[in-house]
Amino acid sequence: MGNCCVGSSTKKSRQERRTNPFAPQDGFQSTNQILKNQPKARILDKYVLGRELGRGEFGITYLCTDKETQDVFACKSISKKKLRTAVDVEDVRREFAIMKHLPEHPHVVTLKGAYEDDNAVHLVMELCEGGELFDRIIARGHYTERGAAQVTRTIMEVVQACHRQGVMHRDLKPENFLFANKDENSPLKAIDFGLSVFFKPGEKFSEIVGSPYYMAPEVLKRNYGPEVDVWSAGVILYILLCGVPPFWAETEQGVAQAILRGILDFKRDPWPKVSESAKSVVRHMLEPDPKARYNAQQVLDHPWLQNAKKNPNVPLDTVRSRLKQFSAMNKLKKRALQVIAEHLGGEEIDGLKEMFEKLDSDNTGTITFEKLKMGLIEIGSQLTEHEVRMLMEAADVDGNRTLDYGEFVAATVHLQRLDDDDHLRRAFDVFDVNESGFIEVEELREAVGESLMGSSSESDVVQAILSEVDLDKDGRISYEEFAMMMRRGTDWRKASRQYSRDRFNSLSTRLLRDGSLNPSSYSTR
Repeated sequence: MGNCCVGSSTKKSRQERRTNPFAPQDGFQSTNQILKNQPKARILDKYVLGRELGRGEFGITYLCTDKETQDVFACKSISKKKLRTAVDVEDVRREFAIMKHLPEHPHVVTLKGAYEDDNAVHLVMELCEGGELFDRIIARGHYTERGAAQVTRTIMEVVQACHRQGVMHRDLKPENFLFANKDENSPLKAIDFGLSVFFKPGEKFSEIVGSPYYMAPEVLKRNYGPEVDVWSAGVILYILLCGVPPFWAETEQGVAQAILRGILDFKRDPWPKVSESAKSVVRHMLEPDPKARYNAQQVLDHPWLQNAKKNPNVPLDTVRSRLKQFSAMNKLKKRALQVIAEHLGGEEIDGLKEMFEKLDSDNTGTITFEKLKMGLIEIGSQLTEHEVRMLMEAADVDGNRTLDYGEFVAATVHLQRLDDDDHLRRAFDVFDVNESGFIEVEELREAVGESLMGSSSESDVVQAILSEVDLDKDGRISYEEFAMMMRRGTDWRKASRQYSRDRFNSLSTRLLRDGSLNPSSYSTR
């Protein structure tokens, strides 16, 4: 890994103490190898890279064609320059190791090969061209409880297969399941193992990862095991049956508090039309106490899944309309997050080294609370003393009540993102092609069009977004409306995996302090 740009005094101090694995660095050095025991090989010797299929925080996924057989695959190319922390590098290594470790499964995307050159790691995988789970449901004219049971069985078979191999997924959500092709009976496949981890029986984890809506309560309590995957699958099932997440709020903290309360709403439409057997599965999967929660085998053995073909075939029209809106909003957010992710880079730490050295006037390699407060005032922060203290405690990885260079950079970079709208404005400007100051209907259609995969009507998606986001009903989206949409329910900053981890660790600490989080108890229903 590249080293942080630090002076000799700070460098010595950091070597003597535990380093911050989340500290921004200068990108993985091209001469170093990321994939262990994997010989370097040029991907272009075997494959032709084609059109772009998707883009994320660390790289781009391309269509790729085997030169010899002409078979087509997906190639996930991860830029080494964007792997700015030791944790980023370890995530890539672990994702490769897990995909290599998992045996072939009809509902898990297959890793075909891995290549590494000086600039990137390339993971060649089975190509899934059938679109996202929710898009397929929306496109079908007939959606029933029976269909939800079939999807849930597939997801739980994936969970069971992973757990039997000692793998915890940790990020199960609808976006991570794609259909292999556009055929009516195409298999559904799990595609993303970027946050997955190996586990041993009885082993507990404390790192807060995942997506807000699908996060189990014990993740927020920083003491969890593979049971979290059943919870996340239960959230997906709840959405499949009613069209909205079970735990929702206007802010991330509100979502977290709703998860901890664990209250399920079975009164609103369409729940009266849903069978008691289906509700029973949901309750067992969303059981707040992980010890009492069903495991994958118990879910698969439940009569509702065992007798899926006998489940009610009554159309759940409310679900389709809600899913259409929920999916449409996710498409716009996802595209905006891609734009934001593309601009998260080293420029954000420019000048921080100089500031750190100025604050570290006694050359100890660390700064105290008082010095941090001075530095935040210098960058224009309006935080109160209490908020600065909370920020320091969240950033102080080794708990010694001072910040080293890496901890200081992590805190200030994230605070700068928290305090300004630069990233959101940049995404808005990308969508506002004609620079009118608004995202108009055609621009909105262009923004989400590429992600529709031909599986649902563009007009329906655009209208669903407008009905939710266009608050003044003038037929277009202003920057204020766009920013409000991006911040609602889940934080747009999860474009950065590092930010998401830090954010939720800090959130967990706040919930513990205000009494919302009691590690020794679970809600009762």
